[in-house]
Amino acid sequence: MARLAPKVLNLNESDACGGLRLRSELQQLVNRHNTAQQIVLRAKIILLASEGKNNGEIARTLDVSLDMARLWRNRWFETSGKKLPSLERLQDSERIGAPVKFSMEQVIELFALACSKPEDYGRPISHWTPRELADEIIKLGIIESISVRHVGRLLEEAELKPHQSRYWLTPP
Repeated sequence: MARLAPKVLNLNESDACGGLRLRSELQQLVNRHNTAQQIVLRAKIILLASEGKNNGEIARTLDVSLDMARLWRNRWFETSGKKLPSLERLQDSERIGAPVKFSMEQVIELFALACSKPEDYGRPISHWTPRELADEIIKLGIIESISVRHVGRLLEEAELKPHQSRYWLTPP
């Protein structure tokens, strides 16, 4: 069964953003010293595709996989209708992750709990630990379930240190 040749890219049209020709804009990206290497590689794929090379030739020339050459040629075609600069067209597409499990209000309540004294909640401890915080926030019904490690990560991201609350709540 014969394979179809990939679509030929035409980089001679003017770009709507800035008026530079696409070929010269891509060449500038390749030649710039501060361009990320993955962007340079993608620009080279597009430049070789515009010279009429097929995906296999591009893959061999740049020592990349056939799938990568095909992906960036196809992505260039997909973004051609949008009026985006070349650099944005060569960026990774946004990845979809898992949905957010906790609302911002719940996280803020956790931080407020971490900033309060454990004695106010009947805990016979001198300072909050991630385990104690997780237990208390579940007991209060703010969050149904949360792991001790996740509480620790949230506190670390916010740079909260409940064990040093005396130092940062009442500085000398």
